Formats: sequence, C-alpha cells, structure tokens
Amino acid sequence: MAAASGARLSAVERRQEVLDAAVVAFAERGYVGTSTEEIARRAGISQPYLFRLFGTKKELFMAVTARCFREMLEMFQRAAEGKRGEKALHAMAQAYVNELVSGDRVRLNAQMQAYAACDDEEICEVVRNGYGDLVAYVERVSALPPEAVSRFFSTGMLLNVLAAMRVHRDGSEAWARLLLEGCGKNN
Repeated sequence: MAAASGARLSAVERRQEVLDAAVVAFAERGYVGTSTEEIARRAGISQPYLFRLFGTKKELFMAVTARCFREMLEMFQRAAEGKRGEKALHAMAQAYVNELVSGDRVRLNAQMQAYAACDDEEICEVVRNGYGDLVAYVERVSALPPEAVSRFFSTGMLLNVLAAMRVHRDGSEAWARLLLEGCGKNN
C-alpha cells in the first residue's frame, strides 16, 4: 500500500510494506537464500532502514512467519464462523484449498519455507507456536476427537506437498489422482 502522493508512511505502515515484500522474497528463496538487500529493494527502502525496523534478518523472517500463521488462523476463523463439528472442518478445508493451495501460492510457499527453517531453534519456536494456535482453534471449533483433528492436519500437509510438486493442477499421474481423491474424502 503506497502512501498518497508525497505523504510519508508511519513506521507501522512501512513495517507492513516490508513484511509484504519479505513474504514474497522468502517464499521464493527461503530464509537462507534470501538477502536483506533483496527485501529492502523490493520494499523500496534502504537496507539500514530495514535493520532499524526489524533488527536482523532472522527477526524479519520470524515476523513474516508469525504473520502467515496469524493470517491462516484468521482464514480458518472466517470460514468456520457459525459452524461446528464436521461442517467447520469442511469449511476450513475448503478455504485452505481455495486460498492457499489453489490460490495465491506465496503464502503456501512461505509456510513451506518456514517448516524448512526449523533447524534454527528460535524460528522453530515461532512455527510451533503458530501451528499450535491452529490446532487449538480447530480442536475447539470442531469439538471432534483427536483422530479427526489429526486427520484434518494430515490431509492439509499432504495437500501442501502435492501443491509444492504442482500435481494439483492436472493430477495426471495415477498416484496423484489417488491421493487427491483421498484428500477430498477426508474433508
């Protein structure tokens, strides 16, 4: 979101613009493969200003990761509004497939990059906390047994892997059709 002609952005607004630029860069190249110089250029700011806003590349990556999980939780909340049980699970699954798996792949790729960066303990903590919030919400809104909640997340992770391999587009391979059909029956 650019400022009106000549208007200066507040630090909060600029921070949001940097997060917008960073999620795209990290989704494309991951934590290790993305430079702060690249993110600063995409955001239209200097690299020193980027460090003033976020301190370190790791802090920026963790902020992007936390934001992605928060946005996913908000997506689940919108989808499940007024629903409970299997209806809530189905609505959340449909929203996930439509918005992340079949829609804008940036958030999906950023999520996959966050999992890949879990060798770093601090990043792993952000990922675990974000994922834990998702599980707690799904468990609460569905009020279903652990097996159903686990199946919901297992199916989501399988969809992530299939989407990363781009098999969801045509499902031309027999094994991909088998898995995609099975995913449809689980949600």
